[in-house]
Amino acid sequence: MSTQAPTPQDSMSPAGPGEPVTALPSTSDSRLARQLGFILEIDKLKSVLRRSRLADDSRAENDAEHSWHLAMMAVVLGEYADEEVDTGRVLRMLLVHDLVEIYAGDTFIYDQTAIAEQEAREKAAADRLFPLLPRDQAVQLRSLWEEFEARRTPDARFARALDRLQPLILNYVTGGGSWQTHGVRAQDVLAHQRVVSEGSLALWEYINQLVGDAVRRGYLAA
Repeated sequence: MSTQAPTPQDSMSPAGPGEPVTALPSTSDSRLARQLGFILEIDKLKSVLRRSRLADDSRAENDAEHSWHLAMMAVVLGEYADEEVDTGRVLRMLLVHDLVEIYAGDTFIYDQTAIAEQEAREKAAADRLFPLLPRDQAVQLRSLWEEFEARRTPDARFARALDRLQPLILNYVTGGGSWQTHGVRAQDVLAHQRVVSEGSLALWEYINQLVGDAVRRGYLAA
């Protein structure tokens, strides 16, 4: 009796109700297979927790939520960039900038020990993550990540400004958030926020106003 050759989907053991499927069906298109593998791998970003809490203070924010929030900030606040920027490139940079934290973990900006090791950890993570993609896309995304880190272009400077502003806003609206938890002082916040002035003087002025108000309300130690 003849039998029909199984398709890639047929060759997988079907998951029962409530059971997770741990791998995607195979495909003869090797490029698509690598791209889908990468897409599945970066789902892990949703499990990397940050020190910042959600605006409703219900739980810690994760890295994927942070990246989405920054992308929306680029769309809404683009008019405050000091130099002309390519919003599309800024968006791509913001979506890519924290992917290495899948392996390197989130680095708390006020943890000096972790900061000292951050560059090496994240470079090793980049060496592991981006090659999951086809070479052309691996080069493209790694280049965006390196550009963000270097802050040598208008796009990167504005992207970094947004990256610093977002947790500041969340800490303020949660009554001090991680500032309170870790005993952060106003001068420390301003020192780390100064890079915002490289991308947007308007946002830098607002940050000074926000920090001053946070001190008056007792969210930050003077």
